[in-house]
Amino acid sequence: MVPIADPRVVERVQTGLRMEKRLLKVLKALAELYDISLGDLLEGIVLHAFEGKPAFGEESRRRIAELEKIYGLDLVAADSHRLVERPAPRATAARGKGKAARPRTRKRRP
Repeated sequence: MVPIADPRVVERVQTGLRMEKRLLKVLKALAELYDISLGDLLEGIVLHAFEGKPAFGEESRRRIAELEKIYGLDLVAADSHRLVERPAPRATAARGKGKAARPRTRKRRP
């Protein structure tokens, strides 16, 4: 971890976000590689992007390319606004075929 020369105090919040599975795996592996949290990695990427600066140097991009191969990530920046999720499988009961599972209850004897 890089020592902080001039620390900036911030307020962080917990967030739940959805992200492409393989992309998240690459980001987690990269954060682990640099011994930083996923949040710290994402903050750094976004702050660099906001200033129009590259977030990664040549060595980091080489490592990212290796991780992309490992996790099968074949997405590129041009894909960013074309990503759609696969529809969730519908439950059998919703289609009218079969019965929905019911919890078993014990019958009392008279």
